[in-house]
Amino acid sequence: MNNGFGAGVPVYYDHINVANAAYSPSEIHVADTQLAFFFRRYLLQKAISRFKWTMPERWEQNYFLYCLYMWGFVAIINTDKFGVIPQGCSLRGYNVMYQPTHAVIANPLLNGIKEPRINVECALIKLQPDYGGIMDLVNFYGSMMALCAESAATNLLNSKLAYVFTARDKAAAESFKKLFDNIAAGLPAVVQDKSLLDDDNNPAWTAFNQNLKANFISPEILDELRTWEYAFDQKIGFKNANTEKRERLITAEVNAQEEEVASMAEMWMEELQKGIKKARELFNLSEAEFNVEWREPKGGVSYDRTE
Repeated sequence: MNNGFGAGVPVYYDHINVANAAYSPSEIHVADTQLAFFFRRYLLQKAISRFKWTMPERWEQNYFLYCLYMWGFVAIINTDKFGVIPQGCSLRGYNVMYQPTHAVIANPLLNGIKEPRINVECALIKLQPDYGGIMDLVNFYGSMMALCAESAATNLLNSKLAYVFTARDKAAAESFKKLFDNIAAGLPAVVQDKSLLDDDNNPAWTAFNQNLKANFISPEILDELRTWEYAFDQKIGFKNANTEKRERLITAEVNAQEEEVASMAEMWMEELQKGIKKARELFNLSEAEFNVEWREPKGGVSYDRTE
């Protein structure tokens, strides 16, 4: 059956993860790929910072978090050599509810490929119900922010006051270059030879574009860049001041924005807590050893939905 999302009924755990989340949404791609990488790295770290983690000191937190956010899940296993540790993994099998049954772990420092049974021999910490990471969000919003930054830089460059000089020969052209260099260097007085004037004794240069104010749109582009970041913030559960410069917002609008901000982040927290609870049960870990909490922004914004 084709339901508009691709072949097959969307009941397998990896339907969205494999079919969609592995790719970036279609977009106009930024020409400067390093600029896009800069924003994607920034947004990924921002998303990771949403939660505050406590885990055993022997675990490398950056390994755990980047596996979790980029791949969507990470397994907690017990090994003879290293004890209880997190490991990046793939998944296989499915049960009667079409959920994966085993993690597949290939690490050269472990003996062979391990395939522990989920919830029996390992705990699977996943970020989202579909087992997907957030790189689709990061890639899309990072690319759009990079496009804005690229456009702002281009507009700044094109907003310079340029001059066109008319020279009779190469010597005159070099003289004009020297003349302009001296002016640009800020010399208080620059001497010009009469040979550089035109036939009517007028200056042999004109401004290329004098309507600079009308073409200078960088402030608007930077506002758009902030709008894209605000949109990403809402997706990952950060409140922000994205009021589109409106002087007043009614209470209903503020509450609606807060609900939108909290919904996805709360879902992530619920999924994470399920996996953490199972890991504690399987490997006798205390709450003080392994836990996740909201990282409250400065100012004390709370997302405690029990109030």
